[in-house]
Amino acid sequence: MTEPLRVGVLGATGLAGQQVLAALERHPWFSVTAVGASHASAGKTLGDALREPSGGSRWFAEGRLDPSLLALRCLDDEALLAQPIDLLFSAVSKEVALQWEPRFADRVPVISTASAFRNEPDVPILIPGINDAHAEALHDQRRQRGWHGFIAPIPNCTTTGLAVSLKPLHDTFGVRTVVMTSLQAVSGAGRQDGVLALDVIDNVIPFIPDEEEKVERETKKILGHWQEPASFTVSCTCTRVNVRDGHLESVFVGTERPVDAAAASAAMDGFGVDGLRGLPSAPDRLLRVDPDPFRPQPRRDRDAGGGMTVTVGRLRDEPVLKGVKYVVLSHNTKLGAGKGAVLLAEWLTREGYTGRRPTRAAL
Repeated sequence: MTEPLRVGVLGATGLAGQQVLAALERHPWFSVTAVGASHASAGKTLGDALREPSGGSRWFAEGRLDPSLLALRCLDDEALLAQPIDLLFSAVSKEVALQWEPRFADRVPVISTASAFRNEPDVPILIPGINDAHAEALHDQRRQRGWHGFIAPIPNCTTTGLAVSLKPLHDTFGVRTVVMTSLQAVSGAGRQDGVLALDVIDNVIPFIPDEEEKVERETKKILGHWQEPASFTVSCTCTRVNVRDGHLESVFVGTERPVDAAAASAAMDGFGVDGLRGLPSAPDRLLRVDPDPFRPQPRRDRDAGGGMTVTVGRLRDEPVLKGVKYVVLSHNTKLGAGKGAVLLAEWLTREGYTGRRPTRAAL
């Protein structure tokens, strides 16, 4: 790949789209050449579309966008579809994704943060380093649907940290059952009802619509064999708390084979992902165990590995389920959203799924 892949971002002005743009800033493999937004923003520059009538900024992601990106004209979906791009990042609602992702996938690979196609039998939910073998299903998806591209979604952001932490336990001891309670950051809700300032300050919201079902379904799909979900059971309660970024989860795991906290810690600490080395967005470690009993904490640990490292703490024996219990933290808007989508695009590009590989020098 001598030239960067030309990428488009569908839903560029939304919170998820902004996170994708932030992760693509000065990327060595990908160049944002087109952005799509709602009809209300179409025709405006991205900079103007991200500006409130009062003059304030609607840019909520970290950092500042390069002026060349801010100068791009926002296109409606149809106009974006006509652009000469090599890859699309889709960061739109489920309803919009259902309509438009297949139309783009007919032409180019689509990396999606949306839930629209995660449950389809020919669509793998991919976390690089966790279930790489599932990517082979993309060849069947292309063939069966007659597409030149494909749809490859990342998981729900709550699923991501849980699945990463369970992977070494499942490989080494066999997971039998999982019980989890999440304490999820408000940024995971976008700007939806139910997380307004007066709702969440000095409060905990004990229900997130559809979240528990997504986590239970997706975790088993990711950690099973392709088209054979993992046989373990998952039960969870998902809550929203007054934290800006970082999803914290209390996890109880029953295992098929005997395990104690020391053995589980060794399995997690020894979990390596050499297959991610050389990818621009990859952390040095995807999973780490912190022995400090007061960690992980969202404010102190969410940015580990540039927001791409999952941190486990309070690892203890679990007598009721006969396994182990722990607390796990992952960054919901980085690993669980924009930067995680970019990491998946990097891995699929390097492995040849997008049609162009980076040069040896780029690696």
